[in-house]
Amino acid sequence: MAQITTTEMTELVTPIMANLSGKMHGGELLKLLDKVALTCAMRYSSYYCVTLSVDKVVFRQPVFIGEMITFVANINYTGRTSMEVGIKVISENLKEKSVRHTNTCYFTMIAVNDDGKPTAIPQLIKTTEVQERRWEAALKRRNLSLQKAKESKTNSEK
Repeated sequence: MAQITTTEMTELVTPIMANLSGKMHGGELLKLLDKVALTCAMRYSSYYCVTLSVDKVVFRQPVFIGEMITFVANINYTGRTSMEVGIKVISENLKEKSVRHTNTCYFTMIAVNDDGKPTAIPQLIKTTEVQERRWEAALKRRNLSLQKAKESKTNSEK
């Protein structure tokens, strides 16, 4: 059975999602990003997943009321029970027919079984150069995160 490693979702930005200046609230975007990461991780692993961390949310450009946002999510890396989901957000101004890359981020998701315990997932089979590149970049982010956590623990014990 082929691995499902990509998920795409689309949402229209409505006034209830925006602030007084007509721009989408960052929190609203984060909520949708979490939903997309969950969906991508569950499609891949076939398990319910929980968010362990969100890394490097970059708000490149604002998203405005009335724009269509498309989330393109990919499984970049898999551990034993965890996976990194990279998400690119594309904003489309439907009136002007213009498209912009507005956001990028990385979620680490953990697959859990019916008892809520972390459970093993299939390992990602990398079949393209893009998947290999994403894997290597995700591995660097993971190692840096682990190093920072170790340093933080060492500093707090002093």
